[in-house]
Amino acid sequence: MEFDLKKQAKEEFDIKKQVKNTGLLQSEELHNYILETSVYPREAEPLKELREATENHPKSFMAGAPIAGQMISFLLKKENAKKTIEVGVFTGYSLLLTALSIPDDGKITAIDCDREAYEIGLPFIKKAGVEGKIDFIESDAHLALDNLLLNPKNEGSFDFAFVDADKPSYQHYHERLIKLVKVGGVIAYDNTLWGGTVAMLESQVPDFMKEYREAIMKLNKSLAADPRIDIAQLPLGDGITFCRRLY
Repeated sequence: MEFDLKKQAKEEFDIKKQVKNTGLLQSEELHNYILETSVYPREAEPLKELREATENHPKSFMAGAPIAGQMISFLLKKENAKKTIEVGVFTGYSLLLTALSIPDDGKITAIDCDREAYEIGLPFIKKAGVEGKIDFIESDAHLALDNLLLNPKNEGSFDFAFVDADKPSYQHYHERLIKLVKVGGVIAYDNTLWGGTVAMLESQVPDFMKEYREAIMKLNKSLAADPRIDIAQLPLGDGITFCRRLY
């Protein structure tokens, strides 16, 4: 029994590592080519340092994919986003990326129930000189979003939201964020292809990925049918879906 548990843990780790290392690309070589050619040469030094510091964390697979991060930064700059929400922070790679991408007077409301992980990235955020842009809220995201909605001034006031937290709650977050993000604003959901398992037969999916796979598949169908948004689902990292609020 102990051997089986160790074997299962190793299989889970190997799959998570594979997804983190290559995303949904066909090979690690192709993934590394894009990183080395296009992503890393433009990656700010504080981001590089934080990414490398996070690699030793036992849950490093939870960190945002730099390839997806490049797209987010591109979008934030193009839209001149100033006020954003981040649901799920971990060590703060995407948070720091956002802080570096928005103007000096920009503000980020960052929500996570794990302050300890955020503290890993905080020194790099401070070193980059962008801590003043961040309002970190240590809280359950449902509660934090509901509290934001208690103030009518927050409705429709955010330019952009990025969600990378507990997958079964994505649809609940969506109903709150669609009110908080302005018309024309964008909500981005990470991990919407869940290691490619959304296109697998049920029997092919590793047991530990099944629960979140089901939640992600329900989300994808819901977003596709939501008349309030335009969507673009891209195979970047572990899959990312961008939703533009229409009304």
